[in-house]
This record gives sequence, structure tokens and C-alpha cells, in this order.
Amino acid sequence: MAPSVSEISSKPVEDVAASLKAAVLDEKKKVDQGPLYPRYVPHFDNTEKFPPTPIREFSDPGLRADPKKPNLLKDGVSLKNISPYLGAVVKGVQVSQLSKEGLDELALLVAEKKVVAFRDQDFKDLSPERQIEIARHFGPIQVHPTSGNIVGFPEFHVVYRDANHQRFREYRGFDNRANKTSWHSDVSYEAQPPGTTFFWILEQPENGGGDTLFLSQVEAYKRLSPEFQKRLEGLRAVHSAVYQAEYSRKSNGPVRREPVESEHPVVRVHPVTGEKALYVNPGFTRRIVGFREEESEYLLKFLFDHISKGADFHVRATYEPGTLVIWDNRVTVHSATGDYPTEERRHAVRLTPQAEVPIPATA
Repeated sequence: MAPSVSEISSKPVEDVAASLKAAVLDEKKKVDQGPLYPRYVPHFDNTEKFPPTPIREFSDPGLRADPKKPNLLKDGVSLKNISPYLGAVVKGVQVSQLSKEGLDELALLVAEKKVVAFRDQDFKDLSPERQIEIARHFGPIQVHPTSGNIVGFPEFHVVYRDANHQRFREYRGFDNRANKTSWHSDVSYEAQPPGTTFFWILEQPENGGGDTLFLSQVEAYKRLSPEFQKRLEGLRAVHSAVYQAEYSRKSNGPVRREPVESEHPVVRVHPVTGEKALYVNPGFTRRIVGFREEESEYLLKFLFDHISKGADFHVRATYEPGTLVIWDNRVTVHSATGDYPTEERRHAVRLTPQAEVPIPATA
């Protein structure tokens, strides 16, 4: 309710104006005006169909980069590490204004740091065409078979939740789970899973929450004994899109492409840094090739527990208006945090360039 005349009549004119302005803003907040970025509201068209994803040639742009990164980390740019194992926050550079050389250096930086949060970006206010153009520098963009996209631009994966839109509340039993952490590497079931990935916030919960947890699969691998590392190298695991497609059908959502399953190495090598990393995740990894069911279940449970409990190689990416988070899906696993009231809106968008067919590590 706006302040009464008696409450403000004795105040200076400037204070009265400020009080009235604050009261008007408070009243506006009470009425949901809808998403701030309606262009990016998730679009679901059950008639939309895509052909199978082809295998494409790929060369990581980080291989072309100057290791000193002169076009990215110029004077006035600050970089602060979040942890020794992964994560950095960068200020003072606009990703949208980088040259091709600067984008190559960005690919190298993200490969090295695993996940980088760029603050104060104009990326969310660019046109969809320009956002796609920048992301395509890092590889062909994966077109998601079941998620919400935006009209005319199937390249976008829209992450959206508000009081009336709770599409994934029951996904994998989340609604009946005490722990709603869901570690995964995006669409790892693709034959060419993603590499350098773009994610930006359009609208976030008013009182905080909605961060993203990340962990380093490189450090997770390093923590294992040399003998255990040798045993894992050479193994392959099946990554499956079947459950995701079945859930979408059950929820009356689209299945734009028939679900695929791919075999990937349990330990892969990054083409730019040469680092070895575990490549399994609870979201999509289903079984170890050549193992009996109980053997596969036992090994995967150990690996899933290992990565999820390694809090000392985890970081939490926080968002501010204008934050653009870029991470490398090849060497990280992440999870959303649903730690905000269900009636609050969280709206974000992802562009997911695909990388190479995973390179197996050799003992």
C-alpha cells in the first residue's frame, strides 16, 4: 500500500518523490507482468521433427589460440580463480565484441579453467542470430530433441521455471527425492557430445538461489590410484537418450528425433590441454560395455559417488544480471540447484556447440 499523505507531508519534496516511486515499484512487483524476455519463453511443438544428427568434422578453436591470450585478457581485464581445480570469474571484457582470435583464446581459457563466469555482459540483449553466430565459432550447435526452444530458432535450449511451469518437477522422481542434485554432462548421449557451452541468465529468483554446481572430471580422475586409473582406461560406457525421450512423451512433450545411444570412453582426453578426465555421469551413463549387469552397476555406483562427494573439486557458479557462464562439457559435470520458491521465476538459455567424438585415454 502507498504511504498516506500524513506520513509524507512533513518530508522534503525529494523524499516524497522517492517514497512514492518506491511505493509504485513495490505495487508493480506484486503483479506478475510475465517474463522479462518473452521472446525466449520455451516453445514446444510436437509436430517438429529433426533428422539424425550427422557426424561432422571438428577442430577445437582453442588449438589456434595464442597461449598468452592477448586478444582476450587485455589491460583492464580481471580474472579471479574460484578454486585451484576449476572455475574463474572474468570482468572487463565483452564476449560479444571479441575478434575471431579472441574467441579462439576464449576456447583455450575455458578448456583450462573448465568453467568461466563473465560478468556484466550484453550477450542476453543481442539478437538470436548474433548469439548463434558467436556460439557457432565453437562448433555446430546441438539441436535438442525434447527441450523447449524458441520460435524459429531450434538451436536454443530454454531453461524455465515459474509458478505455472514445472515441467521437470517429476523428471527421474525429483518430486519425491530428498536430494534434488542431478549431476550430468549435457546430452552426453550424442556421438559428438558438447564442448564449449554458453549459458546466460535472463531472469533469476529475487532473493537468491538458482545457482549451478560444477565439478572437475579431470581432478576426479587424478584422485584415483594409478592402478585404478589403468583399469578404467580402455573401458567404454553407454550413454542413452531413451529415458529423456520417454519422459517427454509421457509429459505430452515433443520427441523431435528418435533417442540415440552412444558408446564413449570412460576416460577421455581433451584435444587442447591433453588432460585425462572421467567421462561418466548419472544423468545419461547407463552401463559399462562388456560387463555383466551387477559388475557395471557396482563400478558406476562407485564412480558416481566419487564425483558427487568430491566437494573439494566442486564449485558453485552464481549469477548476476548480465552473467554469461561458459563451460567445457568434456571435462565437467554440473547440476542445477532448485533452492528457490516454486512461485519465483528462473529463466535462462543455453547454446550447446558440439565437439569431437571423444578421444579415449590409453594406459
